[in-house]
Amino acid sequence: MADQSTSEASEASPEGIPSQKTPGHPTAKSSPRGAAARGSSKRTAPIKSTPEEAASGSALPQGVISRRRLLGTAGATGLALGAAGGAAGYAAAPSEKSTPLTSLGTDRAMFHGKHQPGITEALQARGHLAAFDLAPGAGRKEAAALLRRWSAIAERLMAGEAAPHDDTGVARDAGPSALTITFGFGNSFFSRTGLEKQRPSALDPLPDFSSDRLDKSRSDGDLWVQIGADDALVAFHALRAIQKDAGGAARLRWQMNGFNRSPGATAHPMTARNLMGQIDGTRNPKPADPDFDRRIFVPASGDPAWMANGSYAVVRRIRMLLDDWEKLSLQAQEAVIGRRKSDGAPLSGGTETTAMDLEKSGADGTPVVPLNAHARITRPDRNGGAAMLRRPFSFHDGFDADGTPDAGLLFICWQADPLRGFVPVQRKLDRGDALSPYIRHEASGLFAVPGGAAEGEYVGQRLLEG
Repeated sequence: MADQSTSEASEASPEGIPSQKTPGHPTAKSSPRGAAARGSSKRTAPIKSTPEEAASGSALPQGVISRRRLLGTAGATGLALGAAGGAAGYAAAPSEKSTPLTSLGTDRAMFHGKHQPGITEALQARGHLAAFDLAPGAGRKEAAALLRRWSAIAERLMAGEAAPHDDTGVARDAGPSALTITFGFGNSFFSRTGLEKQRPSALDPLPDFSSDRLDKSRSDGDLWVQIGADDALVAFHALRAIQKDAGGAARLRWQMNGFNRSPGATAHPMTARNLMGQIDGTRNPKPADPDFDRRIFVPASGDPAWMANGSYAVVRRIRMLLDDWEKLSLQAQEAVIGRRKSDGAPLSGGTETTAMDLEKSGADGTPVVPLNAHARITRPDRNGGAAMLRRPFSFHDGFDADGTPDAGLLFICWQADPLRGFVPVQRKLDRGDALSPYIRHEASGLFAVPGGAAEGEYVGQRLLEG
């Protein structure tokens, strides 16, 4: 798990994944301001609702109050942003002095764009994964209405605003907090909606692996939702809004909660550590790499057309057998991974980013990096160039009756084609990874994640209305 995962959400990343504070990145800093000032600034256009949705109450209500405005987070800086928009808004909500949001709360990702949010953004501190199955009798029409509603919710919540209707108020005193909401389709979605001819071949079920101990009730699903944020309440607020607005169209199949280190928790930007204490993410593909898009995203000319600029997400719940792992000596742990635990440098020497010397031998003539070390086996150059962008969350779901921790990694990897990304690497790991005795794959899913929605569109519109 060490060499292919993503970097920590921090001000800068040694792996090259842009942080929430990087100018020009889809995640941009949003200055603290009220609803009126926000209306006068540049932002994406709202998703239009159908007459049926308006009648059913799922359309966006006019004049919905921002969750930040409810707590008066806009002060004089908000008033200065736009006189025209401010005059109407502050007539209804008198201005009052308040402490502006911190930089952590104002970080904002954009809903509309070439790609969906939640793929190239830096790791967030809190995450929720959920899968839904369409309800009996629900088909393409109901799925389209659901994705339209969910897209409207995502657009508003990611902007730091209240849910379109029946907002719970859980996050009313917080800003966007780098919230991202991502949607995908499982293999079964296409038969449920009569869209079998549009099912991508890359979405064929993953092969069985010898290390699998899969719980089918926590695997797969018609629809997949990934939620991430730098504030736990903001993330839960989004999860609850999505779950509530599924209505009668879809039913929750499974849901998992995860976390990462909070941005700013370390003295300087660092690659994240997993629950084994290992630096995890050194060799993640970088958006600056010339072949990054080719490896991670479906090309604009790809097949099927509705997946243009999309990606495929493999999701695995990997339990770490921490009691067994922690019995190993430091030297034994480093031999399993192939890297120093202290700083992530390869056992062949150098720093974290130094290229691993696979030919270097010790005084006894054996390779310094063991032949079955995890970092050696997962190297792209040892797997036909196979690469995937890993963006995981750690999880801890309590303890078993004997005190064994139910903890590990919510593994999420992104690639243009899982048959060339995840599958060959996992097959090789299956045949002799030194890490295998200390982990167990307990749930699995593969989802087609379409490209981002243009302004006025909803996610998946090109599939459902094409």
